[in-house]
Amino acid sequence: MRLDPKKTALLTLDFQKGIFGFVPGAEAAVPNAAKAVALARAKGYLLIHVGLGFEPGHPEIPVTEDGNAFARLKQNRMFLKSSESAQFHPVLYKPDDLVVYKQRYGAFSHNGLQMILQANDIEDLVFFGISTSGITLSTLRFAFDLDYRCTVLKDACFDPDEEIHRVLTGKVFPMQARVLGVDEFIAEQGGMA
Repeated sequence: MRLDPKKTALLTLDFQKGIFGFVPGAEAAVPNAAKAVALARAKGYLLIHVGLGFEPGHPEIPVTEDGNAFARLKQNRMFLKSSESAQFHPVLYKPDDLVVYKQRYGAFSHNGLQMILQANDIEDLVFFGISTSGITLSTLRFAFDLDYRCTVLKDACFDPDEEIHRVLTGKVFPMQARVLGVDEFIAEQGGMA
């Protein structure tokens, strides 16, 4: 299925320096992610990098969230919007690229992503992320509920648990999205030209 570039957005999800520190092995997804980003640039898709980003002091995280992942981010002062941990992978990100920050797992969590997509008449979302069982799953569920046509690029996703990745991309995601490899998707879209 060839997508209309004017109605398509490609989302990179949590490809941030701080995430790579938390998820050993995630660098394995970068080469395929880079190919997908190159296709988005060549085809003129709306390219959006979505990742964690907090204000100084992490006021978005309740004091009562002791012991969970977000409390640890606050304690370690991670993912402040201007910090190194919040920076996107340099192979994927260029200084003029659009960035949307979130404060929880899913790409649509407490931000303007939906408004941006609506303002640009986007109907098709192509995305991938770290991790498959975190941001990718959360984003797919929400995007499907918003009636976007979704494509997940399975070999540009990474999860530290290979079995969870296999089950999600092989059995769960296909109920709400097309699930393709990056090379398969590039060929379907007519290549980089």
